[in-house]
Amino acid sequence: MRILVLGSGGREHALAWKLSQSHLVSDLFVGPGNPGTSSLTLTNGKQVQNVALLTNDFQSVENVLLQYAIDMLVVGPEEPLVMGIADYCKNRKGLENILVIGPDRRGASLEGSKDHAKAFMTACRIPTALYRTFSCGQYAEACLYLDSLEPPYVLKADGLAAGKGVLVEPNLDKARAGLKEMMEGKFGAAGNKVVVEQFLRGTEVSVFILTDGIHYKVLPEAKDYKRIGEHDQGPNTGGMGAVSPVPFADADFMKKVEERIIKPTLEGLAIRGCDYQGFLFFGLINCNGDPYVIEYNVRMGDPETESVMMRLEGDLAAACYSLKTKTLDKVALSAASCHSVTVVAASGGYPGQVKKGFPVRGLDHVKEATVFHMGTSAMPHVVTAGGRVLAVSATGSTLLTAREKAYRQLSSISFSDMVYRKDIGEDLMDFKKQ
Repeated sequence: MRILVLGSGGREHALAWKLSQSHLVSDLFVGPGNPGTSSLTLTNGKQVQNVALLTNDFQSVENVLLQYAIDMLVVGPEEPLVMGIADYCKNRKGLENILVIGPDRRGASLEGSKDHAKAFMTACRIPTALYRTFSCGQYAEACLYLDSLEPPYVLKADGLAAGKGVLVEPNLDKARAGLKEMMEGKFGAAGNKVVVEQFLRGTEVSVFILTDGIHYKVLPEAKDYKRIGEHDQGPNTGGMGAVSPVPFADADFMKKVEERIIKPTLEGLAIRGCDYQGFLFFGLINCNGDPYVIEYNVRMGDPETESVMMRLEGDLAAACYSLKTKTLDKVALSAASCHSVTVVAASGGYPGQVKKGFPVRGLDHVKEATVFHMGTSAMPHVVTAGGRVLAVSATGSTLLTAREKAYRQLSSISFSDMVYRKDIGEDLMDFKKQ
């Protein structure tokens, strides 16, 4: 089987890392990939190949699919899915037999529009926070709705905003100011509509499934850390770390997740004629033992994927390929009993403007962890090329062991202006003591 993983970040590196372990994979390409993906080796001894393409340019993707006779396309980022890459392949002569791991444009609208996702949840009676949606010309009406809520206040840009289009403001004045900024273009076209939402108190958890539209497999759950600063201070980012498993996501909690959220979601999609195949992410919050949906993603999260793949047991390539025949129920996927911790090393200034091109040192010294590349390039040595640069992921028999390994290995890596959170997983270590 010849596979193309679409994307260039840590999520794609982690997916390629797991796929490369399958004996079913004869050739694996990552487009455009990064220095980490090109260092992977398949079970047959072949190197994983990076290929030049533009992820949102479907003609560019098509050229690669045809040139390398790809059998399966695994889509990493959300934008190509929301733009309709699956529909494009299905309706394009020569591409129609390629298996696309990712939903069509209708399915992807669960992430492409937060307003649509909230309406879907409401219609399917899936537990979520109360909300209302306002367009740019409804600032006064939105402020009145804010007046009816208790602080803190949650504001979400309706469209895609690279994981940064959410504001949680502590008081009414800041909420009004944030709302005004969003409606005036802080997040570009993504903020043409703004979802104003009730704040839910609890602990967040990310739950992932792989589905063929009929059957589904629950992947290892994770908790990510969005804020740039320790103890969840500062602005939101794409994610500064992740851990798996999550202590409170026990059998009873996950049964509620399946019965109240996963099954109604898949049933709702099927009723609407959406043949969803691929990964589906449920951003949940545990409110006194009950799960509520904060958001959907129609792909794997980043950096949660790095922690999830470290714990995933089974042949991911076989599981993905089974979606073609809707026989996912015949494939074994499970979670290893170990713990995994991922810590993100970012460039100084992130999530704002950052300087790039700094040499990354010490990668060869990492022996007890796996380093997934998030924002790097080779010139010819590895240099920084983004806000989030590396995701150092380690496993251990306990959360403490995994944390110690990850931070010990991270300490051997350096680049100018490197920053990272030192508290990833600390709250979960204390969780059992509460």
